[in-house]
Amino acid sequence: MVTVDFHLHVGKYEMYPRWVHEFQRKMNPTIYLDYEKYVSPEGILRLLDEAGIEYGVVLAEYNPMVTGIVPNEYIAEFCGKSERLIAFASVNPWLMADPARKFEEALSKLKMRGLKIYPSYQHVYPNDERLYPVYRKAEEFGVPVMFHTGSSIFQGSKIKYSNPIYLDDIAVDFPDLKIVMAHGGRGLWYKEAFFLARTHRNVYLEVSGLPPKNLLKYFPELEKIPDKVIFGSDFPGATIKECVEGIGSLPLPESLKRKILGENAAKILEL
Repeated sequence: MVTVDFHLHVGKYEMYPRWVHEFQRKMNPTIYLDYEKYVSPEGILRLLDEAGIEYGVVLAEYNPMVTGIVPNEYIAEFCGKSERLIAFASVNPWLMADPARKFEEALSKLKMRGLKIYPSYQHVYPNDERLYPVYRKAEEFGVPVMFHTGSSIFQGSKIKYSNPIYLDDIAVDFPDLKIVMAHGGRGLWYKEAFFLARTHRNVYLEVSGLPPKNLLKYFPELEKIPDKVIFGSDFPGATIKECVEGIGSLPLPESLKRKILGENAAKILEL
């Protein structure tokens, strides 16, 4: 059984604004007993081991208006400490004259293996034409693109940009692009996210940032898309082990739990 946490945030303490730390401290207080110890390659691997997780996807971000900047270079170096850590790049069309070139450099030079787009943090719709060359590059390289979907409580975030319906354009225009909806449309758009995952063969539902005990409340027909559901913890905004245990406690077939906890992600990542 392959296990994957598809959603990990790491960064030096000073890379994030105060209100991000305040939220994460409430959600995962242990981390703040020694931030530098836990939010390090060795610390992340130790936490993954405690949760029984083999691989972790670690996310860069260029979100100066909301959560800060964790550069591609930093994440690539961080993940270079272990083959179990999988680096995802980030781009921001407001900061970069040529986002596609920046992304190609992340793939070719930094050996990163996917991309995260933060629409509500960057105030850009996912189907913005400036991002289409980026998606074309991801499709060419065969790597997944993850999108933040749904709500966010962070200051400066504009939720309207994270409606998953905008991913319908991308799924149609890039039929071979692997599209991952982080947070499953959290709060406002569970039905839309589920429908997109069920409708498009290249769209996946990722459940980070959602209390596992409520998954079947949010997605009562989850068993109808067994090959489309992906586990993520959203560390350090959540505790990895508790999230894994929450998935394990759901009244679902063990075969489906295995798919959620890693088998589906392993296919997307070509592990």
